[in-house]
Amino acid sequence: MEDEDNLDVLFWLGKPVAERLSEVLRLRKNYFTWVDGAFPKKIEKVIHQRKL
Repeated sequence: MEDEDNLDVLFWLGKPVAERLSEVLRLRKNYFTWVDGAFPKKIEKVIHQRKL
């Protein structure tokens, strides 16, 4: 499992920042729409970066 995590991190670090942010936004929209039925109007902007 840890090897897969490392491969995932390396995959996303190889993508442009704009593409990574776009994917995060897409995943957030999907999650909140599934959980609450709608995307919230305000989300706190907090970024945590995991060390390799």
